[in-house]
Amino acid sequence: MENTLRPLLVFGGTLLLTLLVGWLVDRLLRRADSRHAETPLWGLLRRCRPPLQVVLAAGLLRGAYRQTGIGVVDDHEEGFGQLLTLVLIGASAWLVVRIAQAVVESTYSRYAAATRDPARVRRVRTQVTLIQRVVIAVVGVVAVAAMLLTFPAMRTVGTSMLASAGVLGIVAGVAAQSTLGNLFAGLQIAFGDMVRIGDTVVVEGEWGTVEEITLTSLTVRTWDERRITMPVSYFTGKPFENWSRGGAQMTGSVFFHLDHSAPVELMRQKLREVVEAHPAWDRRDWSLAVTDTTPSTIQVRAVVTAKDADDIWTVRCAVREQMVTWLHEHHPYSLPRIATAPAAARKEGPDEMPTEVPAEVSEVRIPGASRPSTGRG
Repeated sequence: MENTLRPLLVFGGTLLLTLLVGWLVDRLLRRADSRHAETPLWGLLRRCRPPLQVVLAAGLLRGAYRQTGIGVVDDHEEGFGQLLTLVLIGASAWLVVRIAQAVVESTYSRYAAATRDPARVRRVRTQVTLIQRVVIAVVGVVAVAAMLLTFPAMRTVGTSMLASAGVLGIVAGVAAQSTLGNLFAGLQIAFGDMVRIGDTVVVEGEWGTVEEITLTSLTVRTWDERRITMPVSYFTGKPFENWSRGGAQMTGSVFFHLDHSAPVELMRQKLREVVEAHPAWDRRDWSLAVTDTTPSTIQVRAVVTAKDADDIWTVRCAVREQMVTWLHEHHPYSLPRIATAPAAARKEGPDEMPTEVPAEVSEVRIPGASRPSTGRG
């Protein structure tokens, strides 16, 4: 009877106590969350319930597993103790990561709710993301090191490992030069405010939005839903365009190559109608002017503004389509033409009219074609 009751008390008591403590903690956090609605911290801490219960169960079993009286446990006492210790270390690391994530996310949420500047919000979001990754990496390394130190063999060779740590550090630094470079570049991007999550950038001729930043890589989502993953060292060693730097508002240009007779003033009035009717125009500015001339055409530039890169693209396409359609329907003479009429002769006197000079016919030879016959034998 005792052999059955003792393991039942140990395992059953551990399970019951673990569930009871988890329920009480969750109840308290739920009540604190309802009383303090201004901060999401207490609600986020509720996600720490599973690792807390694992830590509590592993700790209770680690202290009471010898009292179970089970033959298998008694025969492998050191192995069971080692296993429970590893579980306790891993669960503790899990709990620390969850608590850190809850605190960081709560701080970011309160900052985002109180700040109206999108650029600052994206900057803090980028820093928060990288801070979470750094915390996870550090806690993971410490947890693995603590697990390894629980093995007697690892403690024995610890002294010799410390003696050769200098040489191994140099070798590892040379071997992982690229990885370490990306790591420090990621920290530089996070706290140097070079590029943020949500920024619109142009890299290697590709336009897109920064979707994710890690300690070693950066992902850009292009306009056609492709993902470009690049090492973060690219953004610290090469120039790139950041259209969101200093604000998301943008100015775009649309060029038209037209005939010299194009009605510029009427085009200016039509452009105003187009932008005022388009919902993506932010009503900051618009203009139309002749920016260049050639012997056969003039270059007309229309300038429009929008609140971000997506809207400026939409406005530019709408202006281009509607202006070309309007010119084609109402002023077709303004579209560029190729002159095929013969040239006029130079005047010999003030009262003489120019005479037409026929164009010279030159022989054009096509490679591979035979010479045309002249009719002579």
